[in-house]
Amino acid sequence: MSTTVKRVYGYLAEFESASKLYKAAEKVRDAGFEKWDCHSSYPIHGLDAAMGIKRSILPYFVFFGGLTGFLTALTLAYVTQVEIYPTVVQGKPANFFTVPAFFPIMFELTVLFSGFTTLFGLLGLMQLPRLNHPLFASKQFARVTDDGFFISIEARDPKFSAEGTKSLLAEIGGANIELVEDEN
Repeated sequence: MSTTVKRVYGYLAEFESASKLYKAAEKVRDAGFEKWDCHSSYPIHGLDAAMGIKRSILPYFVFFGGLTGFLTALTLAYVTQVEIYPTVVQGKPANFFTVPAFFPIMFELTVLFSGFTTLFGLLGLMQLPRLNHPLFASKQFARVTDDGFFISIEARDPKFSAEGTKSLLAEIGGANIELVEDEN
């Protein structure tokens, strides 16, 4: 007979509307929690600010990815068309000043590298792919894609305590507060 050891993931609380979720998010933020999230079936304007989420560093990654693509294209075009195999077209010189001929490849590689940086940077920052999440085991969490509004607070948060976190969620208007366990 084998028993599976379940590790506590955290608490999940339901809220009846987007405005109540917004106000509850401000209170959870003010309580000092760091590892928590809001779940809704649609974007709620201003929820990022209510949660205290800082601006993403992804645009910086994308800028440097695009710059890398641009410099790669410039180097590739210059070295191959000017240094290694100078191509003289209609008597025009093969030197650095023939750069306008390289604009299409510089544009394309800038966009390509920016796109790849966006994709892989986003996946890395979101810690994806994650094939399963403990919240998926919750019966009530299935409503998040339809009409549910939820806040989940993770047990790995430094301020998490079994009774304190549950009472905070109840105090700020959370209903159907559920202890979510991870079976890993």
